[in-house]
Amino acid sequence: MSDAVTRGIRVLVKPAYVPERSSPEESYYFFAYTIRISNEGTETAQLVSRHWIISGPDGPVGEVEGPGVVGEQPVLEPGQSFEYTSFCPLQTPLGSMHGTYKMVRPDGSSFEATIAPFSLAVPTQIN
Repeated sequence: MSDAVTRGIRVLVKPAYVPERSSPEESYYFFAYTIRISNEGTETAQLVSRHWIISGPDGPVGEVEGPGVVGEQPVLEPGQSFEYTSFCPLQTPLGSMHGTYKMVRPDGSSFEATIAPFSLAVPTQIN
């Protein structure tokens, strides 16, 4: 799990290994993660884009950038939250992800909300 707050925007991530969608004998490990983005501040903010860095045990293996999340660019008023689930397949049983969401205020100013690093790990790989 990871949890970070940037300028009133909290990003909480809960990852999970999905064995029924994985195939270890083919080096295919499927992970899902649920993200809750909450506006704990006093100003409205819209999530307009995302930037992810995906790493394996030996370093970065991929980068993802694009508009919004799951086809949406949610506007979060103070006190509101947005939750979604996405996924990441890896070729190894251990990895991690971290990144940022670009947030825009009604006045046009923007900032990067931190997505703190979180582990993607097959439970039997954790000691």
